[in-house]
Parts: sequence; C-alpha cells; structure tokens
Amino acid sequence: MENHDIVQRIVVVGGGSAGWLAAARIAARNGGNSVDAVSITLIESANIPAVGVGEGTWPTMRNTLARIGISETDFIRACDAAFKQGARFVGWTDGSPSDAYYHPLNPPAGALDLNLAPHWEVLGEALGEGRPSFADCVDIQAALCQAGLAPKAITSPEYGGVANYAYHLDAGKFAALLRDHAVNRLGVRHVVADVVGVRRHPGGDIEGLDLSTGDAVDADLFIDCTGFAALLIGGVYKVPFKGCGDILLPDRAVAMQVPYAEASAPIACHTVSTAQAAGWIWDIGLRTRRGTGYVYSSAHIGDDAAEETLRRYIGPEAQALSSRRIAITSGHREWFWQNNCVAVGLSAGFLEPLEASALMLIETSMDFIADRLPRTRDAMAIIARQFNQTFQHHWRRIIEFLKLHYVLTRRTEAFWRDNLAPGSIPESLRERLELWRVHPPGPQDFAHSREVFSWPSYQYVLHGMGFQTHYSRLAPVAAEAARAKRLLARVDQLRAQVLRQMPAHRDLIDKIQAYGLQAV
Repeated sequence: MENHDIVQRIVVVGGGSAGWLAAARIAARNGGNSVDAVSITLIESANIPAVGVGEGTWPTMRNTLARIGISETDFIRACDAAFKQGARFVGWTDGSPSDAYYHPLNPPAGALDLNLAPHWEVLGEALGEGRPSFADCVDIQAALCQAGLAPKAITSPEYGGVANYAYHLDAGKFAALLRDHAVNRLGVRHVVADVVGVRRHPGGDIEGLDLSTGDAVDADLFIDCTGFAALLIGGVYKVPFKGCGDILLPDRAVAMQVPYAEASAPIACHTVSTAQAAGWIWDIGLRTRRGTGYVYSSAHIGDDAAEETLRRYIGPEAQALSSRRIAITSGHREWFWQNNCVAVGLSAGFLEPLEASALMLIETSMDFIADRLPRTRDAMAIIARQFNQTFQHHWRRIIEFLKLHYVLTRRTEAFWRDNLAPGSIPESLRERLELWRVHPPGPQDFAHSREVFSWPSYQYVLHGMGFQTHYSRLAPVAAEAARAKRLLARVDQLRAQVLRQMPAHRDLIDKIQAYGLQAV
C-alpha cells in the first residue's frame, strides 16, 4: 500500500460465509468497469474446513442479498432456507413449565414516538394475572410465531412482508451460493491455495502473499477472513485477543443435524433457545432439517454428559445421528484494522451463538468497508480508526446484551448462580438495570444512533423474564395514555387480521421451492 496512492487491489484471505460475503459486497459496490473500480481476489485454502454452524441471521441479510444482486427466491432455494421472525426463550427465568417468552424482530408498535412499556404495566395492574405478555401486547409477531405462520405471502415482493424477518440457512450452501455469484456475476477472482508467506513493506503494511502454488499476490488492502487461525491480524500483526469468558461462561458446544420425520413437518419460524442446567440448546428449523446444539460451560458439565443432554432433547431419533463438538473462546481482537489489514468474521472474534450475531457482524463490517472504501493511505488510517472505534463499541454492547439473558434468572443450578456473580456482570449493565427498574429502556440509554441491539430488544428480554419494574410511577399524561390505548387496539386488530390471512410457514417455503415468489 505504501507504494500506491490509490487502493485498487483487494485480497480477501479465506472463504466461507465471511470471505464470500466480503468479496461479493465490495465487488457489488466498487466493481464493474468504472474508473474507480477495484479488482478483488479471494484466496481460499482447500485444506481448512468451514465452521459451518452459523445458521441464524438478522433482517440485515435481506438488504445484503439485495445489494449484491441475489434474488430471494434463488437464495431460499439454494440454501435450504426458511424464515426467522425472532427467538423463543424457554426455561430461562425459572425453568417452570410455563416459562417462555418471545423476542420478536418487529419493534413495539409506535416505537418511534411512544414508549409503550409504562402503559403495558398500567394495563397489567388493571388486569392482574390476565394481562398479555409484553410481546403479545405491543406487536403481532409473537402470535405469528406461535401459530407457525409466515411473515409474507407467495405474492409478496422479494425481501418484503407484513412483518420484519430474517432467515435460517444452511451455512455451507450459503457460502457456495455466494462464491458462485461473486465469481460468475461480480468478477471476483478465486484462487485455491494456501498462504505460505507474507511480504511486508518496511513501514509495516502487507505488500503481498506467497502461495503454495508458487504464485504471489500483491494488493493494497487485505481482508482477513481466515477464521480462528487469524492468519494476518493475529499471525502477522499480533493484535491481542480480548477474552470475555469471565462474563459469558459457556466455552463448549455440541451440534447435531436432525432430519424431519416427514417432509410435511411444520417448520418453526423462530429460533428456539431452551435453557438447560449448564447452558442452553438452540433449535433452528430449515426446510429439510433442524439444526440443534447445546452451548454449555465445561466447568459445570462434562462433554459426554452435554452430548447426552442434547440427545435426550432431540429424542429417540438422535441415537442414529452423529455430533460435532466445538470449542468456544469468547472474545474479540482489541482492534480489528491494523495498517492495510482488516479482520472480519471469526478472525475478529467469536461469541456463543445466542441471538445470532455472527453473520450480522460480518454484514455490518462489510457495509462499513464497502461504502467507505479508502482510496489513499491517509484516508485508510482515518477510516481504520473509525472502524476500530465503531466495532469495539459493537462488541461490548453485544456481550452486555447476551449477558442480560443470564442475569435476570431465578434458576438455582450452579451454572446460573455463577452467572449472577457480581464480578461477571459489566458495570455498565448493572447501572442500566438499576435505572430500568423505574425508567423503561429508551433511545437515551444508547449513545450510538445505530446500535446492534436497540432499546426494544432490551424491553422484550426484560419483560419476558419478569424484570421487576415500577414504570407506573411515571404517571403517563392523559393524552399519551389515550394514544397508547389506540395503538394497542390497532395491534389487536392487525393481529386478528394476519392470523386469518398469512400462510403456514411450511406451505410458503414449499411453494417458493416450486413456483418462486410471485409479487403482484
């Protein structure tokens, strides 16, 4: 880079979802035949298997796919994909039979100009035990999930629906779709080889890579998507890894893929996260199978016992299934962009898959890089500082939000009690919890205008887990109370309407496979 005034050559090191998302996003934004176009090369080893368990996405994926030019029909067909409308948390509060709540992807009604939490609390005081859950009261999406209904119809436009949605997908098939699209449609050069040497300029920038094929590839900007190996950001630049295992206790996972007993079996349109004695089990519905896994703390349960717990959860069919064990080292790099190298994906960090933030962080990173691709060395240094500040903030906030799910529990097993140890709870989270007993989470609690988890997400978890609040002390004024009443009545009307009109999730997925989306 130091010998070049303009960034024109970009090398992505590593494939998988991270590498191919990076290459496709930059190519779609900065490729083509214009004078400012860049050349993009992706170097992928044939000897390193992908992790391949990141099957949950955020609604951001719809924008990503549209930006890189992949149709929703093609994506769903190629990736065994299904719709995701949020998550259902089972057993996290006290483990009783009725212990479950939804974290939908829709925000509460009227969230842009009215906070409904105090009004829901007042309603609860009036109705007592008969009041609806927070998610059921303020939005329609929990009802859609509970009924197994899709967020759109076969005639809905691509990437549009009546409710916010993301996807569940097969990670291996997704990477293959991205690869084919990036190479065949976006002009990305694909090189299959191992990196055997890294050449650097005297000032510290990476000049080029030497490959196992005997070739050399030079570039102006290098994107490290080499996964846990962190070949460039860790191996070359030695950027320290900041662990957070003292906050997020799980350090292992065991995963299994479960075929449906029948091709017509219902597909859950939300992730199911079920608490266990030493962690939690994810259950994700795709078109032809479920992806399941037990995320646990090895300090509280052994590997074999954890696998047996997962097999009991799945049922008798699990006895014929193979498992995969995964080590979790929770944390992230202290910074992510060094010189002319930026880490994206697992090379940047890894957290337990609660709330499915992995692919979202890749997308958010690539939005930043693709839309603000540096053109000069001075610009790169400034953009690198901005990138590092932004993503240091994002990682901290994600860690805090994941921890929130653990600190509200009343479960009594050792794992859950250890999660309540004061030293394991970030000070900023403890401070907010104290505030949120008397003031509901709102935009003022978050300094960044684009938080990865905004205040509605905190409300869904807090009220879903029975967090003790005293919002009624805020004494809503009459005009605001009347507006809230109208909003809640509108939610009731819309809920009844969509429950009548929306198709079953399985039916829609099968129709898309057969006919494709047919917007009218």
